Amino acid sequence: MKVDIKERSERARDYFTSGYNCAQAVFLAYRDIAALDKELAATISAPFGGGMGRLREVCGAVSGMTMVAGFLSPNQLPNDNENKKQCYATVQSLAEAFRQENGSIVCRELLGLAQQKDDPTPSPRTGEYYKRRPCAEYVAIAARIVGEKINSME
Repeated sequence: MKVDIKERSERARDYFTSGYNCAQAVFLAYRDIAALDKELAATISAPFGGGMGRLREVCGAVSGMTMVAGFLSPNQLPNDNENKKQCYATVQSLAEAFRQENGSIVCRELLGLAQQKDDPTPSPRTGEYYKRRPCAEYVAIAARIVGEKINSME
């Protein structure tokens, strides 16, 4: 299956700018890969926004890529070490591509935040929010990286 990378990146950015969090935006852009409806995909990916519930750990856009990786390199069996290895290799290659382009995969480092975690209250999505946060760009980059991975698997 080939994907239109530019369209998927823009779709992810649009999801983010319409109010979905970073993880949701990337995962929703590829929910067809997972054969999930929009509501279920948004529900599953919701806790990973803000670096996992605003803990500012792994970037939500990277978590969204990781969720897609689980469908690109599935590993359903507990002792299937070969598939587990392939799944982990897929995750590592996606994360490394993101890190190479952005310098980190950690939310607080990407945003220049000092705190280890943040208040769980989401920030209001205003014009000012989008001006001071590069998250929409990180979401588009993550969606592009996933698309490149999908297209390279053919």
